[in-house]
Amino acid sequence: MALSDSEIEDRCRTLRLAQSDWSASPLTFRIEVMRRWADEIIKNKDTITKALAVDTGRWRLAAEAPENVAGAIQGWCEMAPQILQPDQGRSSFNPNIHFSQQYVAYALLGVISPWNMPFLLSAIDAVPALLAGCAAIIKPSEITPRFIEPVRETIARVPELDAVLSYVTGDGETGAAIIEHVDFLCFTGSVPTGRKVGMAAAGNFIPAFLELGGKDPVIVTRDADIDRAVTAIIRGAVWATGQLCFSIERIYVDEAIHDAFVARLVEKSEQLELSYPEMRKGDVGPFIFGKQAAIIAEQIEDALAKGANLRTGGEVLTLNGGKWLRPTVLTDVTHNMKVMVEETFGPVMPVMAFSSLDEAIRLANDTRFGLSAAVIAGGQEEAEAIAAQLNAGAVSVMDTTLTNAILRDAEKTAFNCSGLGGSRIGKAALLRFLRKKAIITNNAEPVDIKVLAEDIAPTRSF
Repeated sequence: MALSDSEIEDRCRTLRLAQSDWSASPLTFRIEVMRRWADEIIKNKDTITKALAVDTGRWRLAAEAPENVAGAIQGWCEMAPQILQPDQGRSSFNPNIHFSQQYVAYALLGVISPWNMPFLLSAIDAVPALLAGCAAIIKPSEITPRFIEPVRETIARVPELDAVLSYVTGDGETGAAIIEHVDFLCFTGSVPTGRKVGMAAAGNFIPAFLELGGKDPVIVTRDADIDRAVTAIIRGAVWATGQLCFSIERIYVDEAIHDAFVARLVEKSEQLELSYPEMRKGDVGPFIFGKQAAIIAEQIEDALAKGANLRTGGEVLTLNGGKWLRPTVLTDVTHNMKVMVEETFGPVMPVMAFSSLDEAIRLANDTRFGLSAAVIAGGQEEAEAIAAQLNAGAVSVMDTTLTNAILRDAEKTAFNCSGLGGSRIGKAALLRFLRKKAIITNNAEPVDIKVLAEDIAPTRSF
């Protein structure tokens, strides 16, 4: 049941009160509490999995979610002590001036998370924020809400965490109410909604981290191993029914291997099976959000009307009330087609030939998005040289969708309208929830104002 605006305000006030003690507690205490939550998630993983599977129609991904969230908690617990070591040193202008850095957590984080990976994306920002010392209120998507109750049960078994972490249900109005009462906001979702969220956060003078849509390209050069490229691209485009922000949605292939590549892509795509009637079997699940199927059908229709050729798939099926699409390959596509410029969020693979690498790079960068990209070439050196010229936050080399492999290691920021704010991965993913305070000490006598007035040296420091 959705909370009213006043109930959201009350919930946020309660979380703020508890956050003071949470933030003041030793990091070792917060780590111990978070590890206990990870244990409770694993104990309750079957119930969480069933809830996720009902909402998403995907058993395998649902079953992985509790393990992935618990693993992320344990990983951040291992890294946090090193990341949160405060800096200290001496002024480069005056050896008598020493400083230390104090980290001050934002009191209350608000999270508005999407429907495609409900549990994982509800926790991906909250976990490092909690370790940093924040409290958090999370509103997952109303389209996939069933997991919330079993997750609440795991939190309730860790009373210290229950005081500073709250999952709430509701729609856009609930999300808007949360923005009014938090100190920092994390939003994952579409560009249009993200724009509204960002403007609301700016109006309240609170920082907002926005991870928005993508239209990820992959470039395949003439010397690339075709089988390797096809394997990587199908996984990158079809995994999770293509309903991931970093799915491959545009394929640029050297004209010298275009026909052979397309033939192999079609062949392997047609070997994939729908996860129907048994969701635990097959390779391609249903659309989680039925409206997305209509968007994709319209994109395919637009492409065919403008001269594209359908090589396989292409028909949205209705099976037992759900919407499904077999892996779809389109050729003879151009950038005047919606399928090449608008986010698709489904298992559609439009293939476009290029005649030179300069053209391929130009086409890949011809987008309002810039979340991630990929390059598959004849060798790593060639692929890395191309990757360096692509405007995207993360570029996979000799494979696709590698971002998950570096979640706590490297950093990236989105290009263009694919996001706003700091990195969601690497050390910055934790440090963004902390304000830095400089504690500055002068170990010598203070400078007299008369001496200062007589000193005309531009580098004179206090």
